[in-house]
Amino acid sequence: MRVNVVSDVHGNAKDLAMAGDGADALICLGDLVLFLDYADHSRGIFPDLFGVDNAHLIVELRTARRFDEARELGRRLWSELKMDRESAIESAVRRQYAEMFAAFPTPTYATYGNVDIPSLWPEYARPGTTVLDGERIEIGGRVFGFVGGGLRTEMRTPYEISDEEYAAKIEALGEVDVLCSHIPPEVPELTYDTVARRFERGSHALLDAIRRTRPAYALFGHVHQPLARRMRIGATECVNVGHFASTGRPWALEW
Repeated sequence: MRVNVVSDVHGNAKDLAMAGDGADALICLGDLVLFLDYADHSRGIFPDLFGVDNAHLIVELRTARRFDEARELGRRLWSELKMDRESAIESAVRRQYAEMFAAFPTPTYATYGNVDIPSLWPEYARPGTTVLDGERIEIGGRVFGFVGGGLRTEMRTPYEISDEEYAAKIEALGEVDVLCSHIPPEVPELTYDTVARRFERGSHALLDAIRRTRPAYALFGHVHQPLARRMRIGATECVNVGHFASTGRPWALEW
């Protein structure tokens, strides 16, 4: 049995269409949408609306953790654009979702990332794509548990929830063989992004569940350039698979 796993697709529909090649199933751990490519500021919804120069500026402000200034820049740009923010973003996200979901092979098991909009997924998930969040499913005799979304941050991305709500989803899974989430457990080596030069938010509840229930694997993304791509926590092999947008290569789990 082989399952290919991807996360942080961020608009890479071309490689996503081939991500299931040679596998019995594909798992996607979210972040299909590309709002802004921090490596190439010309790509994404933000530069399409506001231009590359403003994309350079907002990346600079966010990287320097000057979030108030970044939000003020965003407010000014939207007021000058004279478009309804929610309608403009939803329209752009819908175009991306149509392309992303059409690229999913059958079967695909997917959960949400922090930049995804869960309310739109039912419109685009075709037969053969199963969406799971706080739920478990058996694949090839192994039990996989899925926890979507991210925790609240100053970035205020679309699908951020409270620590309590996130922990409740983990608790609902019980013991699983493979714990699948968008964000990593709260471990410095797994949450630090070496390019952005900052810690992303990981989950203490995920770390507690790994220590308590000892799944064989914990798979996640979110941190694009982590200090450590994999490490062991007790009996659990923790693997960051959040490199798909840049590499186009899935991570394979075989048994």
